[in-house]
Amino acid sequence: MDFELSQQQQLFGKTVRDWVEREAPKSWARELERDETAFPHALWRKISEAGFHGVGIAEEYGGQGGDVLDQVLLARGLARSLGGLTWVWGITSFAGSKSVGVYGTSEQKRQHLPAIAEGREKWAIGFTEPGGGTDVLGALRTRGRKVDGGWVINGQKTWSSMSHVADYILLLARTQDYVEKRHQGVSLFILPTDAAGVTTREIPKLGMRALGSCDVFLDDVFVPDENVLGEPGRAWHQLLPTLNNERIVLSALCLGIMDGVLEDAVRYAGERTAFGGPIGRFQAVQHYLADIAMWRDQAELMVYRAAWLQSLGRPCGQEANMAKVVASELVGKAADLGLQILGGMGYSAETDMQRYWRDARLFRIGPVTNEMARNGIAEALGMPRSY
Repeated sequence: MDFELSQQQQLFGKTVRDWVEREAPKSWARELERDETAFPHALWRKISEAGFHGVGIAEEYGGQGGDVLDQVLLARGLARSLGGLTWVWGITSFAGSKSVGVYGTSEQKRQHLPAIAEGREKWAIGFTEPGGGTDVLGALRTRGRKVDGGWVINGQKTWSSMSHVADYILLLARTQDYVEKRHQGVSLFILPTDAAGVTTREIPKLGMRALGSCDVFLDDVFVPDENVLGEPGRAWHQLLPTLNNERIVLSALCLGIMDGVLEDAVRYAGERTAFGGPIGRFQAVQHYLADIAMWRDQAELMVYRAAWLQSLGRPCGQEANMAKVVASELVGKAADLGLQILGGMGYSAETDMQRYWRDARLFRIGPVTNEMARNGIAEALGMPRSY
């Protein structure tokens, strides 16, 4: 078994780390996160200038090339400092480059992929509805009605992060009411946010505050036929393979946060003195640090295995689910122990541990709850469907 990254991948990982230290240090991430109402446009511009939006986009469309392993290295490297703000890059990567890059027409790819790679387009995701959460299909009330030259869409989405600043929303809507199974008759639309009838409202939240998550209201919004992504009525079949990518990249983000947690906890344990010496000499603190290190390495093995399988084009749904559950649960435990090690300073907004702790909590809920991911894992083992 070869667990070694290629020389090119190792170089890319170092490039990301050096860039983060120089352009997006933790102190700056704290400043960005304090302003809850301002999207970090400066961070977006820096990521654009570095060419990171082009990772995973083919060179023929102006991208950097690379596969899911490169996305994992990027997500992990950014999250060590940025935490949940890493989704400033990740949402557009999934909604725009991954979805359009896989299912877009030649014209859609030519229009959007170079703009995404250069940082000229921001994207958001519009799947979740107010009454649904994880039950995306069961709660799907947003409707697309066919008219001459396009579709008229009505409905509401929630938890659509970045939609208040995005140029486009990757929107899921039901376009057929009478189907045998509820996964049939749903379509994906490339929705311009400046279309008449689109309004957004930010949602105050616990973590990832500067990113901005929104309710999106759709009132007789016209979307032309050329903005349908893939085949109308078959959106769910298109989404399932790309969801594995999202779960793997999210798991890598959790891994990066654990890197940051361990780094800060080790440094604080060596610097903070109590009862005549550094607190790192206490066995309890040493055990906390050892636990965080073991959790980080456990998650790393599962995340890289899932990414490796997807890079080879092999089935990885089970592995992506497992990596997502394990990484999201271990990062929460790690950030909580990190906060305990820092004590009162961990609770202070002057350090990053509280930011890691708040950001990490979301990942057990979205983009799929760990309970639902466990359902999928059990079904793959032969158990009957439980929902």
